[in-house]
Amino acid sequence: QVQLVESGGGLVQPEGFLTLSCAASGSIFRPNTMGWYRHFPGKTRELVATMTSGARTNYADSVKGRFTISRDNAKNTVYLQMNSLKPEDTAVYYCSFAAGGTAYWGKGTLVTVSS
Repeated sequence: QVQLVESGGGLVQPEGFLTLSCAASGSIFRPNTMGWYRHFPGKTRELVATMTSGARTNYADSVKGRFTISRDNAKNTVYLQMNSLKPEDTAVYYCSFAAGGTAYWGKGTLVTVSS
């Protein structure tokens, strides 16, 4: 089992910035992939960004150039630096951890971009 604890969500103005963090604990196996997904009301959860334990990254086209994913393998923590935020980035952001064909999810943190 893997437990994920997210932090860093909140209210931010358009063009502002926010950093999300997610710490994993439990049975941390490598290789693994940690990342972020988001859920808009009435829609399915979508990829934001992922990063493997080997540092390969994958971004949604909608966030390329604005969001940066990073991780600290020693702390089993993944970060999402979000810059130039737009109202359409408003969503619940979920941390994910995947290894050996099993995926785990955090409880989600709300990010609201509004003036």
